[in-house]
Amino acid sequence: MAEKKIISARPPRPLLIFDADCGFCRRWIRRWHFLTGRLVDYAPSQEVGARFPEIPPDDFTNAVQLVEPDGRWTQGAEAVFRTLAVRPSLRWIRWAYEHVPAVAFVTETAYHWVARHRMTASKFTHVMWGQDLSPSSYVLTRDLFLRALALVYLIAFASLRPQIIGLLGEKGILPARLLMEHARAQIPGQYHLLPTLAWWRVDDAFLRLLCSGGIALSLAAFFQIAPPLTFFLLWLFYLSIVSIGGDFLSFQWDMLLLETGFLAIFFAPMQLISTWRRTADPPSRIILWMLRWLLFRLMIQSAIVKWTSGDLRWHHLTALQVYYETMPLPNVMSWLMHQLPGWFHRLSALVVFAVEGLVPFLIFFPRRPRVWACGALAAFQIVIFITGNYGFFNVLTLALCLLLLDDQTLNRWFTSFPAVAGGESITKGKTPHGSPTESFGDDGYTASAFRFALKFVRGVVACLVLALSSLQFALLLGFPPAHWLYNSVAGAEPFRSVNNYGLFAVMTTSRPEITVEGSRDGKNWLAYEFRYKIQDLDGRPKQVAPYMPRLDWQMWFAALSEYRQNPWFINFCVRLLQGSPDVLSLLKTNPFPDQPPKYLRAMLYDYRFTDIPGHRKTGAWWRRVPLGDYCPPIGIRQ
Repeated sequence: MAEKKIISARPPRPLLIFDADCGFCRRWIRRWHFLTGRLVDYAPSQEVGARFPEIPPDDFTNAVQLVEPDGRWTQGAEAVFRTLAVRPSLRWIRWAYEHVPAVAFVTETAYHWVARHRMTASKFTHVMWGQDLSPSSYVLTRDLFLRALALVYLIAFASLRPQIIGLLGEKGILPARLLMEHARAQIPGQYHLLPTLAWWRVDDAFLRLLCSGGIALSLAAFFQIAPPLTFFLLWLFYLSIVSIGGDFLSFQWDMLLLETGFLAIFFAPMQLISTWRRTADPPSRIILWMLRWLLFRLMIQSAIVKWTSGDLRWHHLTALQVYYETMPLPNVMSWLMHQLPGWFHRLSALVVFAVEGLVPFLIFFPRRPRVWACGALAAFQIVIFITGNYGFFNVLTLALCLLLLDDQTLNRWFTSFPAVAGGESITKGKTPHGSPTESFGDDGYTASAFRFALKFVRGVVACLVLALSSLQFALLLGFPPAHWLYNSVAGAEPFRSVNNYGLFAVMTTSRPEITVEGSRDGKNWLAYEFRYKIQDLDGRPKQVAPYMPRLDWQMWFAALSEYRQNPWFINFCVRLLQGSPDVLSLLKTNPFPDQPPKYLRAMLYDYRFTDIPGHRKTGAWWRRVPLGDYCPPIGIRQ
């Protein structure tokens, strides 16, 4: 820290003096002016330098100079930090400069290096920020993200409503009532171990109510009606269903929606009705970064699990040669992609590692690299959406990608959006450049007790999420934390709001498919046809997403293991033998419309895509060979 120097000519407010002949300096002065507003004056040395004869003329060229009302004179990095510290949220940088060892030395050294290499620094600044160095604002970004998240919730609840009774209803495959009866007997009153509203009621009408309520709340959230309350109820309703959903609601995008939705509660504006023109509650930067941290973990962990799984197909970049054929629910584009040559699939696998393992680091860079990251990640998700069926996963990830864009970028791209000035407004005051100002009282901070409490709550939530997610990250990397830390992770697990991610760690190399057949005499067997699962050789693979057919998805998982490892599958067969209309509604056809069959069996086949000549000749999309019984014939006592 420089020795204190006193100037005789004392300005009424802090005055930062800069070299107006330096374009690089002028750009950064505009940014700092934006941050400090009317609390600091800025002037070119060419105009005011003569008023301060104590400052050598060469100093004006070499560094910015700060003169404060008490006559204190500083320059270089210290002057910058003391200038920015007039804003309460930036006081920490001045404190670090003055109290943290080596900070002053490092920052001053860096400042003078930049001063001597302004052309290089200017080019770097242009690459990182572009022409506009104004601090990013996220009023419009928040609005678009929350509306996109509301649409994802709408898709999730709307696709679940016609399925939930067949899956979890009284006569469904996994009746939620039985789970809750077991919970009441084994963990009475331990609501945190099974967080769900089903403790209160769990009949079919209540399950429908949760889904219908979720649909209504999604619409309310889209129109930004009481956003924090609406997003809290959406999270609670979806958590209530996931907690009792068993195998049918255990997909990674269900966990991702709960974690995103939990953070959205604290990201939403504290207003009854919100619009992007109202900024009384500016977007929380700390929650914004937690959402970006979530996107980073989602992508980077997907790369990590692929590389550390030991699957040589990923190591040799050949995993995508079988991926399109063996994915759970392929579509026509999957068939087309599978026909491409091996070199293309190897190149694609390399791109996957680049997008999942390298691009996410750009999330932590300034504006321009974040825009590049948004473009790369969004294109990646669009390709996945087009070439496969993963429910609302890709739509939700695209919503998270929106958070990499700021209002300045959105206003530049989409001129039809309402203009939002850069930075968040805290009062109605504006600087000459249109930037917002902060109001300061006697203690330098006049935020209301409510806003202070809100900021405190958001800070606590962010710290908890960061701590728990970091611990989970450590577990993923094979570094188990201390026992009490591990217990903390386990204690938060039932809420499914801080998770690890990573799809297709080990690539499935074959495609076994289950065909369920019924018979009345044990000799003649008729097959049940699923709505979306691969079965008919001539059936065109369908585009299903963003709809999420949960039974069809689980059938893919069931085929990869024995029926004894999938108790839900036995329950499914029993319901078919009982003729449960709720379960039959999940299927496309019922070959026994008059009365249920007496016997049921499941056969296993190995499916493969046809090639282009074979498809042209036969019209078939698939070829298959029988693998034998999956489940032997079963019946129920009448």
